[in-house]
Amino acid sequence: MRTINTNEMTQQFDNMFMAPVRAFAALNVDFAEKMFNAQLDASKAYVDTSMAQVRTLMDVKDAEGLRSYMEGQQKVAKELAERVKGDADKVVALQQDFMQQSQKLTEENVKQAQETATKMSKTA
Repeated sequence: MRTINTNEMTQQFDNMFMAPVRAFAALNVDFAEKMFNAQLDASKAYVDTSMAQVRTLMDVKDAEGLRSYMEGQQKVAKELAERVKGDADKVVALQQDFMQQSQKLTEENVKQAQETATKMSKTA
């Protein structure tokens, strides 16, 4: 029977508990950053579109200008709807990627824990 020294115990503790916690924390931080950036990009695009529309409306000086502005609103609405769909698709893709990476990380950690437990039972 072999005695486990303090360094081995520390390493086993790190392998079984702290390394998985760090890996999940890194995955969560990465996901949060990607989501924040996606939301920031979308918000900026929506604000830019709104400001451009207000500026265009401020340039209207007559009935012809108002008619032209109103016709342009259909194009803007279509572009905005496409942007919203694209942003929603991006968020879904980020969430799916996060779930896949979480599942993979969980499977790897379970396998590592089983291997460590097997090693510990053999040394006990």
